[in-house]
Amino acid sequence: MRVRKSRKKYGGSRGGDIAIFIMLFLVGLFMLFPIYLSVIQSVKPSQELFLFPPKLYAIAPTGQNYVDLLNTASNMWVPFSRYVFNSVLVAVVVTICQIFFCSFAAYVLGKTKFPGQKALNKIIEVALLFTSSVMFIMQYMVMAMMGLIDTYLAITLPYIASPMGLFLMRQFMGQIPDAVIEAAKLDGAGHFRICWQIVMPNVKPAIMTLMIFAFQGAWQVTGYAFIYSEELKPLPTVMSQISSAGIARAGVAAAAVVVTMVPPIIIFLICQSNVMETMAQSGLKD
Repeated sequence: MRVRKSRKKYGGSRGGDIAIFIMLFLVGLFMLFPIYLSVIQSVKPSQELFLFPPKLYAIAPTGQNYVDLLNTASNMWVPFSRYVFNSVLVAVVVTICQIFFCSFAAYVLGKTKFPGQKALNKIIEVALLFTSSVMFIMQYMVMAMMGLIDTYLAITLPYIASPMGLFLMRQFMGQIPDAVIEAAKLDGAGHFRICWQIVMPNVKPAIMTLMIFAFQGAWQVTGYAFIYSEELKPLPTVMSQISSAGIARAGVAAAAVVVTMVPPIIIFLICQSNVMETMAQSGLKD
């Protein structure tokens, strides 16, 4: 009786709850279908990959595609572990640096007053309209003038400053009451301490969200325009080279897709739970 009364009180109904559940279930299936299809394609033998109409399941699943992928990668000019190390290094460095850079810059732009603050905020909003491919030529010119071509800095430095990450952190920090920051200043805290000990713990959902986007973007960095040495190439570059051999390596290409998408999915699952938990428990009111 209490449950029914609470539903009526807040305008809910059992039929509405069931409809919402069904809709969310269908949306979830729609989002999981590409992942499922990628995994199924990676365990199909070569004779099943070209069946028409295509099957949504593997008749005789096999792990030979992954074995061929590892064998092909082991026959490259450098060990396969070096490619993995390069991608992990780039992804970790870019993610950590982007979180710190965007957090501190967002605090300055959102919670301090200085000449030209509004102009800088407008520039950041305009920068959201440009994709990274538009700036490749300019980035290459800057990297060449600084002598960073064919180094790790060439594929980490351009991705540390993210307009999207800065905009996200600035918008989230804007929800923190100014009274909290003013009270900290009266207690003698400086801007660095306020940002590190007061503001950042209260924007954990934004930090976790930024971590998902930063790691996903950094993991997909290929460095085609900046990296020429084989020992510095990241894993996505090698995977694309292996899978570009045509239909003879269609199964290997499917296995390469699964291998490259596993780390971003793991990071998403870890950060997504923290985002939901923190959003439910955190928040400040003026």
